[in-house]
Amino acid sequence: MADDAPQHDQQQSYEKAGFAHKIGWGARPALLLIDVCNAYWTEGSPLDTSANPAAARAPASIARLVDAARAGRVPLIWTRVEYTEPDMSDAGLFVRKAPLLKVWQRGNESGLEDWLPDLAPASGEVVIPKRYPSAFFATDLATRLQLRGVDTLVVCGVSTSGCVRASTLDAMCLGFRPMVR
Repeated sequence: MADDAPQHDQQQSYEKAGFAHKIGWGARPALLLIDVCNAYWTEGSPLDTSANPAAARAPASIARLVDAARAGRVPLIWTRVEYTEPDMSDAGLFVRKAPLLKVWQRGNESGLEDWLPDLAPASGEVVIPKRYPSAFFATDLATRLQLRGVDTLVVCGVSTSGCVRASTLDAMCLGFRPMVR
């Protein structure tokens, strides 16, 4: 946090309790893109965030990160939510909590699960299908990162309080240095 940036009471509480230390960067970063898809920027979608000015600007910001990572030859790992069972049983109890998850059911033909037109994986970039908030839960993401020697994850994407948070916390618990953008 910059010295001149205003601090919130919660931040001050974290600092006072000793929880606000920084992990710092490692030597081998990767960019982890969480669920960057049409569902979040399409009018009529149950997940549309485009009415929020900050959310509407997010794809352009994410595109700058993608361009920088590609230019710097930093590995990009994309996640996408994907359910393949007709009865959504592969969503477990999560679909009871959030029935709108059906937008990611394979074969629904809504197009909401598709990548954004200007933000999509390039050939050779890793795509991790996931069923739950964390990009690590029940996936091989940690193994793929370890095999590449990645020690730092720049995490960006959608649903900061859900999928980004869950993936960031799991990254730290698995020994990766998460940096949220």
